Formats: sequence, structure tokens, C-alpha cells
Amino acid sequence: MGLVHLCARRFLGRGVEYDDLFQAGCVGLVKAAENFDAARGVKFSTYAVPVILGEVRRLFRDGGALRVSRGLRDLARRAGEEADRLRQETGKAPGVGQIAQGLGISVEKAALALGVGQSPLSLTDREEGGELDVPVEAPEERMTERLTLYQILQNLEERDRSLIQYRYFQGKTQTETAALLGMTQVQVSRREKKLLAAMRAAFNQ
Repeated sequence: MGLVHLCARRFLGRGVEYDDLFQAGCVGLVKAAENFDAARGVKFSTYAVPVILGEVRRLFRDGGALRVSRGLRDLARRAGEEADRLRQETGKAPGVGQIAQGLGISVEKAALALGVGQSPLSLTDREEGGELDVPVEAPEERMTERLTLYQILQNLEERDRSLIQYRYFQGKTQTETAALLGMTQVQVSRREKKLLAAMRAAFNQ
């Protein structure tokens, strides 16, 4: 769930309520869980982040509102009731598998229902009447940034990609980079500035 909060927070302030961002991220998380293939040698978090981001971005393509079916809302209510019942019986929070078993549904559907019914991670400031965003510390945060950066680099032309790799991944000077690419130091400097500006803009999209 930390991944969902992490991805949803990237779209704050763009005209869509955090509740909708979070719920769309939950849908993406469940889709990632259903389609993940561990045999490919990729970590789940690495696979899940682009899927979650894709579902959140779909909100904006669909007009900025997440449409949750009546059936899913009903399932979310039942999942919440089942979780409360199990908590009272056992004295501890139940797992998704236990809730799924109690409802006679798949683990994926139970996870989706719980995600839809869960409130976003925020607290109400009773004195101010506003909301306090609670940061979610997740070890995947830097991984998400690296994934985004990797995608941006892959979209660059080969020469531009090499320039960035020489300068920022291999620590070469502009003069050394110019010699490797058959350019002048001035050309490298100008091109580097343009590339960095374009990459920053792409990173913030």
C-alpha cells in the first residue's frame, strides 16, 4: 500500500481528489498482483509501479473521476464488515486471505474491495479544519524515481543518452564527453542544458 500512496502523491494538486487518486492506485496494485510473473526475475515493486501510475493517469484521461460500480462498493462494505468480525473473534487484524476466505472470493477481489473502502492517508486537523498529509516512508521511493528516469533516458536519441550517461553516470567532464562524442566542449555544454531542462519537464509530468 506504500507504493499506492507514493504514486498517488505524485499527482496531488492537479485537480483530482486524493481519494480518487488513491483508489485508482489500488486498482493498479491489484492488476499488478494478478499479472505479475516472478519467473521473469523482476521484483514485484519494479513491475507494480508503472501499472499503478498508469491507472492513476487514466483518471485524467477519463475526466478526473474514478467510477466505482455499485457492486464493488457493496463488496467493499462486506469486506469491511468481515474484517471487523474477524478482528473481534481473534483479537487481531485479519489478513486479506482470511477476509477473502470468509467472503468466498479471490484474494485479488478482496484486496481491491479493501482498497476501495480504505480512506486515504490523511488526518483532519480539528483546530484548523483542514487536512494534514502524513508522509509515507517507503523504501520504493528512490526506486520509483529511478524507474521514471530510466524511462526518460530510453526515450532520448542515442547520442543524447550517451551524453547524459557520460556526464552523470560515469563522471566525465564536458571536455572528455566531447572527445568521446566527436563534439566540442561548447556543443556539449549547450546540449546538456537543453537535455536537462527537457528531462526535468518530463520527470514532473
